[in-house]
Amino acid sequence: MAESIRSLLRQRPTPLHALGPQSTVADAVGLMNRHNVGAVLVMTPDEALLGVFTERDVLRRVLGERLDPAVTPLEAVMTREVFWIGPAASVDEAMSMVSERNVRHLPVMDGERVVGMISVRDLTAAVVRERDLQVAELTSYMHGSYGGHVGR
Repeated sequence: MAESIRSLLRQRPTPLHALGPQSTVADAVGLMNRHNVGAVLVMTPDEALLGVFTERDVLRRVLGERLDPAVTPLEAVMTREVFWIGPAASVDEAMSMVSERNVRHLPVMDGERVVGMISVRDLTAAVVRERDLQVAELTSYMHGSYGGHVGR
């Protein structure tokens, strides 16, 4: 699919949901619930990306280890190995990455700066839109109404 991640971000402009490394798991879960997102970025005050905290981290690293969400800092349980993608990458490249890396969220980095976050849901919706357009074009072609008829 030729659509770029940049285009995807333009279609769905949302603020970055980020917290500092000393914020608690309870803070992160509250933010995730308020904004209906499955992950938050963990960033320094100067906006350097340190990690990502996800629903999986809550299940495995917090609840699975019986840690107290009210006092556990994100830096203790966040995912530190962050896979990211650039804004010029295609939706297909991003789909390959989430599949190969078994992740559901990808920060979008432009150099050292985080410019967005995309999820598997965003990527799937883009693929479905593209497939719907292709089906409509093929249907139109089959019924003879695709493109203009020159010289008739």
